Amino acid sequence: MDATLWMLEERGESFYNPQLAPLVSELIQQGVIEESNGAQVVWVEGEENPLIVQKADGAFLYGTTDLAAIRHRLQVERGDWLIYVTDLGQAGHFDLVFGAAKKAGFILPKGDPNHPRIDHVGFGLVLGADGKRIRTRSGGDIVKLVELLDEAKERCAATIKERREDISEEELDTASSAMGYGAIKYADLKNHRTTNYKFDFDAMCDLKGNTAVYLLYAHARIASIVRKADRPEVSDGTLAKSSSIDLQHPAEIALALHLIRFPEALEDMLEDLTPNRLTEYLYLLTDKFNTFYTNCHVIGEKEEDSRLLLVQSVAVIMRQCFFLLGLTPLYRI
Repeated sequence: MDATLWMLEERGESFYNPQLAPLVSELIQQGVIEESNGAQVVWVEGEENPLIVQKADGAFLYGTTDLAAIRHRLQVERGDWLIYVTDLGQAGHFDLVFGAAKKAGFILPKGDPNHPRIDHVGFGLVLGADGKRIRTRSGGDIVKLVELLDEAKERCAATIKERREDISEEELDTASSAMGYGAIKYADLKNHRTTNYKFDFDAMCDLKGNTAVYLLYAHARIASIVRKADRPEVSDGTLAKSSSIDLQHPAEIALALHLIRFPEALEDMLEDLTPNRLTEYLYLLTDKFNTFYTNCHVIGEKEEDSRLLLVQSVAVIMRQCFFLLGLTPLYRI
């Protein structure tokens, strides 16, 4: 995918306030805005209710600001892809806003070379154990994100110490931070973004199953294999130039076949902006690696070169997935 990324200046509502009155006047003159019960509205084809851009008392609304923002982002900043990320409850609002923007000519029609892509990325709710939106604890105190992150880190620290008693405090802090924070991020992203899900520490921090903890331990296992091989040519790319991957065992073949599906997973994710497409790919990759690890020895075997290249390829793809999902890879746990 060819793309150019640059830093856009953040603009609050106040930036657009001076544009609202002129925008409404302009759209009234164009016949886009009509009067309805004293208010100024835009009727959108296929929608039962209009987008209200100015109340009868003259006040402007969020929809007016959203219209001004779309025009600025497309006509001034020349954006070719706008992504709006809000809770799913605002989907109807943005259907009206996008429809009004098309009617006003801000969004050029499909087929035009300058037709932009505009998406509303709605997300579901995070629920507590009682199945209700997670806002407060049973005592009525507001749940703070930092408290959830701290508890996840503490739980992961306890798990790590159980498995490796000799770990230093510095290593423990680094590993538990990556694992705890990653557990919460991954648990959120692995669900389809429109799906509500229950916040469950036990499920998030499980060593088995589709969790960040499971993935990070697998990556650390690969790093351990490469360290034990003690062959710098694996990491510096020399081995890849002098050797090739020879797939014989069914577990090797299954792993390699899944590796080459990485571009497809990225395309699927970008098509409908659903990160769970990538988490599904990553989990299956990790699962197939663990099957390979169980059935195929690496170090000291005649297939060592080939298998080292294979596991190194897995590590590279895993780290790219971690980067895209906001996870920090661990090399030793």
